[in-house]
Amino acid sequence: MSSSPALVRHEEAAVVTATEPPASAPVATPAGIGVLAGRWYRLNGDRIRAMLICIASLVVFLLVWHLLTKYRVVFFVRFTNVPSPLAVYDSFARAIHDPKFLLHIALSCRRILLGFSLAALVGVPLGLVMGRFKLVHEVIFPVSEVLRPIPAIAWVPMAIMLWPTNEQSIVFITFLGSFFPILVNTLHGMTLVDPVLVRAARCLGARETSIFREVYFPASLPHIFTGLTIGMGVAWVSLIAAEMISGQYGIGYFTWEAYSLVQYPDIALGMIAIGVLGLASSLLIRAVGRLAMPWGRA
Repeated sequence: MSSSPALVRHEEAAVVTATEPPASAPVATPAGIGVLAGRWYRLNGDRIRAMLICIASLVVFLLVWHLLTKYRVVFFVRFTNVPSPLAVYDSFARAIHDPKFLLHIALSCRRILLGFSLAALVGVPLGLVMGRFKLVHEVIFPVSEVLRPIPAIAWVPMAIMLWPTNEQSIVFITFLGSFFPILVNTLHGMTLVDPVLVRAARCLGARETSIFREVYFPASLPHIFTGLTIGMGVAWVSLIAAEMISGQYGIGYFTWEAYSLVQYPDIALGMIAIGVLGLASSLLIRAVGRLAMPWGRA
């Protein structure tokens, strides 16, 4: 029995349709990939550029350091005894397998955590209260301004007399180093709060606690985190000074001991470790600040 021409054409069209890919299936073409790559670069171009500049800066720094130490340059500053980057790397390769070096880093991080956390827990609320209540400001501010310029090294003898152990005195010095930047920046943030916002909250029936929580604290957060970042840097400076003078462990004591034993690569290793730890802690505070202030993201 012969098929009709219309039925044959219908069957051929069905076969062709079945073998062709669906019209909705995406087809990866070079033009489409180029468009996606261009969009991705426009979104992340600034980050890529910043990362490349950072890498280039570090490479140039290491190259200049290598050349100055290799040729023993003496031009106002003497590089005759400064260790080369390769010598410092060899010292790092040995130290990373030494449990004592890891103990130095762990104890320094613990002291920073304790001292800085106490400073934040005391400095932020005290700055908020001082900025809100004039009487509290008049009582505490003169005392804080007298104590604030005293450097951490000057506190070492007093801290040894005040606290029964060296560990407690070092944490106390770290606390003092970070406390005053946190307090001053928090107080500065409170003074910049727009009074119109406070009056609007009161007109809406907000109580004092609600005004603190909904107006003063969010408005002061940028200055609070600025104080926390500065306080973290000063905390590391105070910690290293205390460890060099009265400590028995810690990265500051490691650096000072290396100087006493004339181990120049270990001195540079201790300095680099301090810088890396300080950078990591500051980046952590900035990350927490971005989470706490989502309205400030670009």
